[in-house]
Amino acid sequence: MGQEITVNARPGSSPNVRIFDCNRSLTGMAIERYTSSEEAKGGRPPDVLAKRLFDLGATRVTIYSSDVTVEAPSERWDYLEPKIIETIQHLFGFYGDDAGWSDESLRAMGVEPLPRPEPAA
Repeated sequence: MGQEITVNARPGSSPNVRIFDCNRSLTGMAIERYTSSEEAKGGRPPDVLAKRLFDLGATRVTIYSSDVTVEAPSERWDYLEPKIIETIQHLFGFYGDDAGWSDESLRAMGVEPLPRPEPAA
């Protein structure tokens, strides 16, 4: 459940920057800028995505509409680019082994999921 996002990557203005074009909007008309994982608080899709990208190794994330701009050390892009594409593609997945929110999917992207609280009786 949850439609997979189509993502195309392209180089940015410097070797540290990649721009990921998506086939759907992730924000409203506001530009969402994050310079650290601590700034990516909240449960909105851009917050969740930014947190996941920082967990992978991003150093700065900007999300505006259907574009995700990510900064990271240039020598890490061979490793990071496919992980970031997969992370964006599965952002809205909810069920199954490939779901963007499942523990297995998060671990496959290099993100260790937080323990879930015990259900209230």
